[in-house]
Amino acid sequence: MRPSGRAANELRPVSLEVDCNRYAEGSCLAKFGHTHVICTASVEESVPGWMKGSGRGWITAEYGMLPRSTGSRTGREAARGKQSGRTQEIQRLIGRSLRSVVDLTGFGERQIRIDCDVIQADGGTRTAAITGAYVALYRAFQLMQEMKAIGAIPFTDQVAAISCGIYQGSAVLDLDYDEDSAAETDANFVLTASGKVVEVQATAEEAPFPRAELDAMMALAEEGVGQLAQRQREALGVA
Repeated sequence: MRPSGRAANELRPVSLEVDCNRYAEGSCLAKFGHTHVICTASVEESVPGWMKGSGRGWITAEYGMLPRSTGSRTGREAARGKQSGRTQEIQRLIGRSLRSVVDLTGFGERQIRIDCDVIQADGGTRTAAITGAYVALYRAFQLMQEMKAIGAIPFTDQVAAISCGIYQGSAVLDLDYDEDSAAETDANFVLTASGKVVEVQATAEEAPFPRAELDAMMALAEEGVGQLAQRQREALGVA
């Protein structure tokens, strides 16, 4: 029995609210149960110096957790003057995940900055951030298309992410904090809607795990990402 009472292959309640920020070119409030992440996409009319003249755009991401996104207050990294290794790893993951499904020649020499701010955390913040960031970026491309800045939306596929784990000897989907903190194995899967793998992060928290458990988690992740991709399309109003 999972602490939440969910079935092994059951997602938490998922909500993807578009246009939650009136100023950003694209935005999405992603809710995976009690994990809430605001994702925004900001379009800049320039690229980093090393990309000038390439005819390609760039997508980069930043990630952060607000001080009271968890049970006790955590100081702002800006106040400490240094990002943690975890923060740097997650924001690089978000950027890689989005770039993997975008034709970078399809929106000119522009840079799009994705900001993912966790306002409430209950496990799976990086997976919620990637799933919501896709929606925010799509909305930014839609606006650019409406303004005739681009001819077509340059996505080559959809991307979403979900966590899986081995909890009390069984593979389960979309871990919340209670499960994540007690799981024997913890994994994050970034997959495309067409079934391709962008990234898999899997860690044995106790003893090494067999290939069969990885396969079981992968099967759950494919099912979960399929559901998330449908939620993304519904939020965006696209087929």
